[in-house]
Amino acid sequence: MSGETGVEVRIMRLPHAAGLPLPDYQSAGAAGLDLLAAVPADAPVELAPGGRAAIPTGIAIALPRGSEGQIRPRSGLAMRYGVTVLNTPGTIDADYRGELHVILVNIGSELFAIRRGMRIAQIVIAPVQHAKLVEVNNLDATSRGTRGFGSTGSGANKINNIVDNKD
Repeated sequence: MSGETGVEVRIMRLPHAAGLPLPDYQSAGAAGLDLLAAVPADAPVELAPGGRAAIPTGIAIALPRGSEGQIRPRSGLAMRYGVTVLNTPGTIDADYRGELHVILVNIGSELFAIRRGMRIAQIVIAPVQHAKLVEVNNLDATSRGTRGFGSTGSGANKINNIVDNKD
């Protein structure tokens, strides 16, 4: 599915990814490129329930300045096996040049084997803006104010009372 016009990302296949396809979009409307596990064919990584591991992808990328790569879970792995990306979304900065790894965690109830070439996550290339911080003595008032942690949904008062130690 690659080949669509978009931002140019330079990619380097590392030796232990020889024979694996490069990341690709799996449909014309997909937001993310699927990342593959570049683990040895004879040594799958086994994730016990509650376990986590940094899985190599066998690629390094050069993102253009003003962009980031967001590492996101694959919904099928999460739904079927309880395997997801631990620090989601993981951020790949534009100036990082090392191998991409995906931190997977097994929150399911059974052992899960990560095999060579398995689609383990996806990367979404997104624009970023650098903020110019301006220190002030007061912030402008809003109808929400300082209410957080679910304050726009049901149960807001209970959550805020717990956070404020009012319960």
